[in-house]
Amino acid sequence: MSFLSEFFKNKSEIGAVAPSSKFLGKKMYGGIDFSEVKCIVEFGPGTGVFTKEILKRMNPDACMIIFETNPSFYQKLKEEIKDDRAVILNESAEKIGEYLAIENQEKADYIISSLPLTVFPKELKENILKGAVDHLSEKGQYIQFQYSLNAHKLLKEKFNTVKLAFSLINMPPAFVYKCSL
Repeated sequence: MSFLSEFFKNKSEIGAVAPSSKFLGKKMYGGIDFSEVKCIVEFGPGTGVFTKEILKRMNPDACMIIFETNPSFYQKLKEEIKDDRAVILNESAEKIGEYLAIENQEKADYIISSLPLTVFPKELKENILKGAVDHLSEKGQYIQFQYSLNAHKLLKEKFNTVKLAFSLINMPPAFVYKCSL
């Protein structure tokens, strides 16, 4: 219910009426070989459905940098996630470079994004994606879900390879973009 109330408070920041399903989660992080991961960045985790599952799979020496701008979701994440590998920030994903440097990480191996790109102003969207491209490792992947195909053209402009999947079992059903440089 808190997710729904946050959606109605700020539709320009929250793109869903309910947390993501475990089925969508498997499409998002299911193909990651966690044995090779040093750093994962998450944009817009909301209530942390993906975050918690990713942390279960990560190596003990890996880190996860989490960007959540919604104060209620940020507070919920801080209260529920007690893992030294997780750096939970109430900051914009635009600051990815700054926080990778603070955590002594050159690049992110994976960037998992639940941001509703469709509702973001153009400049914000461009800044976030430029940061993702600039700070993604050469063999890394930017994984984004959306409820429409509106972001497809934009992501194809930013990344060399964009693969598309679909998760029907989610409310609403979602498209998953797996992008690499």
